[in-house]
Formats: sequence, C-alpha cells, structure tokens
Amino acid sequence: MRWLAALGVVLLAGWVTAHLSSARTHDLSDFDPHAVARLETEMWRSYYAHERVALFRQLAALLRTQYRLPLWTSYQGAFHAARAAAVFQVGHGRADYERALPHLRRFYAIIRRGSNVPFDVDEVAARELEWWIVHRERESRAPGDLERALAALQATIYRKPESLFAEHARARAEAMRVRDTQPDWARIEQLLDRSWVSLHQAVP
Repeated sequence: MRWLAALGVVLLAGWVTAHLSSARTHDLSDFDPHAVARLETEMWRSYYAHERVALFRQLAALLRTQYRLPLWTSYQGAFHAARAAAVFQVGHGRADYERALPHLRRFYAIIRRGSNVPFDVDEVAARELEWWIVHRERESRAPGDLERALAALQATIYRKPESLFAEHARARAEAMRVRDTQPDWARIEQLLDRSWVSLHQAVP
C-alpha cells in the first residue's frame, strides 16, 4: 500500500509541476468585462470584511476564468495577490506599503508568463501599488490623482496611451468613492461594469 501512496504523491507532484510550468499564452484583451466586474465587487467586499480565504478563492477564479491560467498556477497567483493585499491593508506609511511589492511582482510575473503582451513586470507592479497608495491617501491628494493612477496602470499593462483608459479610470474611481462613503454594492457593481466594459472596448 505504501508504494501506491508514493505513486499518488509522485503523480500529483507531476501534475502540479506541469500546470505551474504550462507554456500556454492568453490574449489580455480577451476577457468578459461583466464577469470581471462581478468578481471585483466580490473581492472588494471580501477585502473590506477581512475575509482572506474568500478573497483568495475569488482571485483564483478570476485568474482561471479571465486569464485562462491553469488551476495550480491560479492558486499561486492568488496567494501572492491576496498576500500583497493583506500586507498593504495593515500598513501605515509608504515604507509599510512597499512591503507588498515583492508579492505584486510575483503576481504580475505569473500573468506575464501566460500573456501575449510583453509588459514590464516591475513597472506594472509599481503602478498597481501606486494607485493603492493614492486611494489610501485620498484625503491629502489632488482631485484626479486616483483616476490618473488607474489609467497609468492599464496604459503600462497594454502599452497604449493613458487617454484610452480615461473612462475606465473614472468609473472605477467613482466606484471606490461610493464604497468609501456609503457602500451601495449594487451601484458599485454597476460602476465597475461600466469601467471594465470601457477597458474591453479600448483594447480590441
């Protein structure tokens, strides 16, 4: 019986390795904006409720269904994204926030390996963290800073002008403002839907 158990471990390890090293690629413009909006709404709710297991599951689902990542690779990416969010959430200044960067780099490196868009992983991770910081420091930031940070992230990922992502950024930033004032989750999902539809149209 021991040899059967050992064989099972070997087969499982081989399956996981094959999934993690899969060379399949995915077009980053090929996603369902309505599904992304629904998943992002769920992720926001989990993040603010400190439901980290739920956030992990939702991130993994996003990576599998929208980025077409294999099962175990989606878990790997979800771990780093969820960990980055957890580290950032308890931070109290830029030095604390930047501790999330290594996990964001690993997260985007996983997406980059499966992507047909040759974006700069370090730059995209930095852009992601920057809009997190701008949102956290919104009371002391100039109007429009959040929208610019959100547009800059997508421009860096897709290697296109920021102006193409202005509507995406406006709707997503407005969804954040609704969440920060009086959470109306139906309205938030509606705004996120508009945001991701706009991005989908900008990168055909």
